[in-house]
Amino acid sequence: MKQRTSAANPPASAAGKVAGVLFLVVAAFQAALAVGAPWGEAAYGGGNPGVLPENLRGSSAIATVVYLFLAGVAGTRFSPPTLRRRLLLGASGLMAVGAVMNLASPSLVERLIWTPVTIVLVVALWRASRHESIANPKLLPATP
Repeated sequence: MKQRTSAANPPASAAGKVAGVLFLVVAAFQAALAVGAPWGEAAYGGGNPGVLPENLRGSSAIATVVYLFLAGVAGTRFSPPTLRRRLLLGASGLMAVGAVMNLASPSLVERLIWTPVTIVLVVALWRASRHESIANPKLLPATP
């Protein structure tokens, strides 16, 4: 059985690292919401100013884990190229939907802060998914 080494997984591109850092920022925000930070106006359409209700705090806790996972995929070499490319493309599409939702939000804070963040994430994720190191894994050097 052939053992995978980190050499088989190319390092993250600059765009992937940007996306990884932004995902860490979003994860920190969601974690703060989950533990009771009074920032409800900046999340979930701004319909719950102050501390979020329990169900949305639970959603933020789950979102924290998802964003941390995506930060790891985007900003590190720890996932195989094909999986990384697919996850980055999928995340780019979901962030595009998120950008539209943030832009349409009744919350001014969401529109001003999260719309630009999600747009930058869309671009960074798309570029990272198209980076030559993972765009065609068949062109990567073979591992011994």
